Amino acid sequence: MRIISGACRGRKLVQIQGTDIRPTSDRVREAVFNILGPGIRGKRVLDMFAGTGALGLEALSRGAQYAVFVDAARSSCDVIQRNIELCRVAEQARIICHDLVKAPLPAFHQPFDLVFMDPPYNKGYSGKVFGKSGFSDILAPGAIIIVEQSVKESLDYPVNNLDKYLEKKYSRTTLTFLQKSATDDKDAYDYPKTDDCHLPRIL
Repeated sequence: MRIISGACRGRKLVQIQGTDIRPTSDRVREAVFNILGPGIRGKRVLDMFAGTGALGLEALSRGAQYAVFVDAARSSCDVIQRNIELCRVAEQARIICHDLVKAPLPAFHQPFDLVFMDPPYNKGYSGKVFGKSGFSDILAPGAIIIVEQSVKESLDYPVNNLDKYLEKKYSRTTLTFLQKSATDDKDAYDYPKTDDCHLPRIL
């Protein structure tokens, strides 16, 4: 598994050992970023069920402002830390070891522009996270959420006031692209463009 493009192109990532691990394939990852295009530059990224951190690291390699990685397994968090160091992006990365299914959403410093959600297949985890109180609040206006799941799974719509605008199937995988409505409402997040990415590495 390697970083496909950008500043870290070709960097080989540490993988997680185990027969029950299902990392996003390079083909699917490349498809995701081809769809996103150059608009990823400067975005604040959340990588949920991060695994090796490949999606968030690919985003950083392509110019994202910073990325927060969340995974429940300490072994995964350790691998993500190693991959962050391999890609030399520690200044732009934060890791939170947290169970997104069993616990409330963790506290974040700012809302996100781009969210990757790649949970274990066929367990219904995406719907459980979408349904959590405050999920919409972690998203900036116009934020994009990309859900990777088995072709046997489906999401109920509308999902927490998110609009589906694209769905792609790749072999056993379905990619669903959702977007939060952009708004000019004064109550919407007025988030600063900041370089304050010096956050605790692992929580």
